[in-house]
Amino acid sequence: MIRWVIFLLFVAILEIYAFQAFKTLIRSKAFFVFYFITSVIALVYIIYQLYHFDRSVGQTPKTMMTMGLLLLLYVPKLLLTIILFGEDIIRFFSGIISLISKSNTEGFLPERRRFVSQIALGIAAIPFASFLYGITVGKYNFKVIKQTLFFPDLPEAFDGTTITHISDVHSGSFDDADKIQYAIDLINEQNSDMVLFTGDIVNTHATEMDPWIATFKGIHNPKFGKFSILGNHDYGEYIDWNSQSEKQANFEGIKAIHNKIDFKLLLNEHVKIKKDNQELAIVGVENWGRKFGERGDLNLASQGLTKEDFKIVMSHDPSHWDEKIQHDENHYHLTLSGHTHGLQFGIEIPGWIKWSPIQYVYKQWAGLYENAGRYIYVNRGFGFHAYPGRVGIMPEITVIQLKKGENVA
Repeated sequence: MIRWVIFLLFVAILEIYAFQAFKTLIRSKAFFVFYFITSVIALVYIIYQLYHFDRSVGQTPKTMMTMGLLLLLYVPKLLLTIILFGEDIIRFFSGIISLISKSNTEGFLPERRRFVSQIALGIAAIPFASFLYGITVGKYNFKVIKQTLFFPDLPEAFDGTTITHISDVHSGSFDDADKIQYAIDLINEQNSDMVLFTGDIVNTHATEMDPWIATFKGIHNPKFGKFSILGNHDYGEYIDWNSQSEKQANFEGIKAIHNKIDFKLLLNEHVKIKKDNQELAIVGVENWGRKFGERGDLNLASQGLTKEDFKIVMSHDPSHWDEKIQHDENHYHLTLSGHTHGLQFGIEIPGWIKWSPIQYVYKQWAGLYENAGRYIYVNRGFGFHAYPGRVGIMPEITVIQLKKGENVA
């Protein structure tokens, strides 16, 4: 009960300051009647959805839209409140000074200044427009990002090999079949030598993928194959199950999805790709993460491999590379991960800025990182989760080309 009181008190403060900002600039009674009615309806809807969140179902498109509405309405008002509260502090101390100096002609508090409200509303409009764009356009604004990596010990037969890397499908979030088909077409257009998927095919339930089996089965089978691993969401850990057997049945259903879409699921194991009597290894581990379980067993997955073998590791959570893989004496050349989604929020201007709040949680959160000739590439994610949109960090299809030689960068 206390958390609802705190939430409503917080919302009330935001609404009071938002009202003050609008009141300074707008005199129309009709506007404020409309504003009041829509604000109350939105708040009632949000409270209803949050209160009735079903832990046995988990995230659904409806609950994600509730989160989107919450961010859309209250993040801008939070910025308004911070700016106007700052003005109130100045107004308060100005009133104290005027009272002491007996120069007060306006009452204890000077009137709120119009230009401050204008600035506050202008600043608040930025996240409002961004979140709205993220929900309506950004979540399906797929980007193909290409990366060339050089390795002196890459087998010559694999010089020029291309990999299409996708991650974090989260099929239970999809609501536009045409946009998903467009993304699958983009994957096929890359005509890569192999396709690697690094986990989180659903939000929770195996049935979330049912409408999309035929679509993802349409990913062309390249000459070296399609391989996949599991992510943290694929284990069904985020809802309350009626029984352990129900949870296990769902897990088996999720593993079966990969075969249905013609991907070879790697569960702490590896496969060798052979060409011209040379080979490289694809090592697939189960989810290993600081925060979401350590099921991955790199040693088990690598049994029979040597330090000299060229190895590509698929591990969903980049914290695995940060804490284990990059330091392993077995020398894993390239690791492919996902998981972070880049928080689906940030600023990226190539060559200028790359920022997201997620970087304060994960050292490797989007793109390419290197240590002593060992690389990790963190895919920004194919789908979306929790917030039904993307702001600044777009859904990604990665194409990596392997080249033999020294990195000249």
